[in-house]
Parts: sequence; structure tokens; C-alpha cells
Amino acid sequence: MDITLWTSIAALFFLSLLLFFKKKLFTSSKNKTRNLHLPLGNLGWPFLGETLDFISCAYSDRPESFMDKRSLMYGKVFKSHIFGSPTIVSTDAEVSRSILHSDSKTFVPSYPKSLTELMGKSSILLINGSLQRRIHGLIGAFFKSPHVKAQITTHMRTFVCHSMSTWRQDRPIYIQDEAKHIAFQVLVKALISLDPGQEMEFLRKQFQEFIAGLMSLPIKLPGSRLYRSLKAKKEMVKLIHGIIEARREKKTSNVITNDVAEVLLNDNSEELTDELISDNMIDLMIPGEDSVPVLITLAIKYLSDCPAALQQLTDENLRLKRLKEKQGEPLSWSDYSSLLFTQNVISETLRMGNIIIGVMRKAVKDVEIKGYLIPKGWCALAYFRSVHLDDTLYDFPYQFNPWRWQKKDIVNSCSSFTPFGGGQRLCPGLDLARLEASIFLHHFVTQFRWKAEEDSIINFPTVRMKRKMPVYVKRRKDF
Repeated sequence: MDITLWTSIAALFFLSLLLFFKKKLFTSSKNKTRNLHLPLGNLGWPFLGETLDFISCAYSDRPESFMDKRSLMYGKVFKSHIFGSPTIVSTDAEVSRSILHSDSKTFVPSYPKSLTELMGKSSILLINGSLQRRIHGLIGAFFKSPHVKAQITTHMRTFVCHSMSTWRQDRPIYIQDEAKHIAFQVLVKALISLDPGQEMEFLRKQFQEFIAGLMSLPIKLPGSRLYRSLKAKKEMVKLIHGIIEARREKKTSNVITNDVAEVLLNDNSEELTDELISDNMIDLMIPGEDSVPVLITLAIKYLSDCPAALQQLTDENLRLKRLKEKQGEPLSWSDYSSLLFTQNVISETLRMGNIIIGVMRKAVKDVEIKGYLIPKGWCALAYFRSVHLDDTLYDFPYQFNPWRWQKKDIVNSCSSFTPFGGGQRLCPGLDLARLEASIFLHHFVTQFRWKAEEDSIINFPTVRMKRKMPVYVKRRKDF
């Protein structure tokens, strides 16, 4: 590289610095009064801000240490600069709740560039206003339907029992992989009614390639992680679009809809194009590969480390199984949901596991919440993990204690428990996630005893088990 090119790079670098400080000075002068109301904090280094420190902590076994340190110095709401944007971070339950429940006139979603590239402009995660509310409402109503819950229960039970029937006692079973395999099939069935087979395997392979790029460098050069993920998405869209087109041609006026694609196709809005539906089917598959399997895996991890909880959960599920077999009936979705201690275990797993650590929003205007100012153009990070592990809200927060959910004050305190988000963007599949976890746990504890090998939780960029949660199973003889 010659001296001229080095000189040009240096000149561009110093010009960028000059523009940065000029902008900072201008902003400071223009908003002198406004900045007086900003939360305390530190914006860190130019350009980088505090991103490196945030990521370093995120990879540790205490990701919230970044927040804890600053909360002690500045309070539960503080300013920082992470992922390329000045950010107001909230570890306060009330402030986070206000952020979650604000509409698109106040905040819009903010995600890393690689994620927005992969999701696309029509993704339900990125769109705003009436279209987002319409799609969200249609999907949410579909998953709440008793007919759909019964349908999903049947599919989940079928896939779980088939998978578990192949488990051997002389080799480890990797719970994370097994849960992913099952949950992905269940969700794809609910989304586009695709059965196991070649197309399902092709879709799974392409989806794994796609999801690997969600938190990658925003470089689209051939061979890059993002480029490969975008290519995989095109292959999936092509497959799903073909299914949607075939559905459109055979469209009927059935009262009962069997999958999400059909729900959206039956809507009369011209905005719900085949392309939009196909894109969103892919985005909606993420819980089947990520959040639901991780919820199941973490529940097995925590139960393995807490014999008392495991015994109570097993006794509860064995009682129900004996009752239903005596009655000669299979378990219904309401039976699985009626397992109170099992639901407490799932709640405690969600609280401790923090599969979704928080959400980021960008302010479209100056916003004041609880006396704090979030300036227009700044991001707001509602950090769930710090709230869920706050010792002023939960006694001994790092202790797995499903019995805490028997207390009414915790159950009723929805602002301090937000594992599925909240407001207009509350996860529409929250009931489905709990149902799938309940079914898996029921069949696992009533069919097997197990011994778990040592494993640890990785918290960044997504929550997962380092060794995929290996266990050695032994079929029960007492049933």
C-alpha cells in the first residue's frame, strides 16, 4: 500500500473525528437545556462507545455486570453508547414497562444492521403502525384459539413421543438438539402445515444457515456470513412462496383455519401480499429454532440441579398421567396447562434464563419517562435480565426457586416479569411456548430418569448451552 493511500485513509479518519466532535458540540449547544435532564452515565469512546465492555460482560457468566456496575454509579436508568448509538439503558421495571407499552409515535424498533438486513422491511419485527397491529392481532388470535391449541398439542405430543422412542440408554441425549428438532417441526406445521420430509429437512438446513447471520458483521460480500444467510433466506422464500401461491389458487371460505399462512391469506387487506406473508413465515420460525428449545433445555438444566423441584414436578405429572390413563383419555392442552407446579417451573426458568435479555427501541421524538429524558434519535434499551435478577423484587434472585411463583404478589407484578416483552409487540406465541414446554417436560419426566453431565450456559449473542445439555436417560419402570 503506497504512502498516498495511507495519507488518504488518515485524512478520512481525522475528518470523521472532526465531524463527530463538531456534531457533538452542536448537539450539546443546541440542546443545552434538554441535556440537563438526561440520566447520568458515560458515552465512552468516540464511535465505539462502551460496546466492547458490554460485549465482554455479555460473554461472562454474569452478563448483567455491565448494567450492575453502572446502576450503582448512576442509578437504574443511565446513558451509554452501545452498538453505534447513544442509548438510555433501563434496569428499572416501571421505566422498561413504559418503553414496552409506548406506540410507534414514540418509539420504533431498533436492531443491529445485520438483523434488519436479514429480516427485511416487511418483517413484523420492524414494521409499525396499523399493519403491524393487524398482523400481530391475527397471529395472536390464531394461537389463542382452543382449536389451534388442541391441534398443536396433538402435533407436539406426536413429535415428542416419536423422538423419545428412539432415545438409547447407552449414549448421551443432547436435550438442546432434541428440543430444536421437535419445536421447529411443530412451529412449521403451525405456520404453513408442512409435514416432516424432504422439504422440512431442506427448510431446516436453510433456516440454520439463515439464523447464524442474525448477529454478524454487516458485510454482504460473497462468502461472508451475512451473504450466506441472505442466500439461504432466498431459498426459503422461494419454497414458502410456492406454498402460498398454491394456497391462493385453492383459496376457500373455510370457517376453521389450520395455520398462520391461511389466516393471513384469508385477510382482505391488500397490504398482506404473498411476498410479505412468505417473509414473515420465516421470521416467525425463529422461536422454533431458538427461544422455545432453549426454554425447554434450561428447564431440564435447572431441574437437574434442584432435586426437590424435580421430584415435585415429576409427582405432579405422574398423578395426571395415571388419572388420564384410568379415564382412558389422552391429555388435552388444558390438562398440560393445569399443571400448576410445572407452570411455576417454566416461569422460574424464564425469569432466570432470560432467553430474551431485553429490547431496543429508537425514540422518534423527545420522550420523558418517570422524570428521565430520552432524546429524539437515541435508543432506549429495556434490559429485562437486570429486572428479573433484582434482589429488591425477587428474594435470592440467582437461586432457582419455582415455589416463589406461589406468592400472589409476584404473580400479579407483571411489570417486573416480562420474558415475552410487552405492549403492542408482546410475543403472540407466548401461550404456545408454555404449552410446548409443558408437553415436553411431562413426557420427559414420566418416561425417564436421567443423569445430566456438566454443562454451562452461554448468554451471548444468544442464550444456549455450551455442550447442548447432554444427559444419560434410563426408562422408568414404575409406570
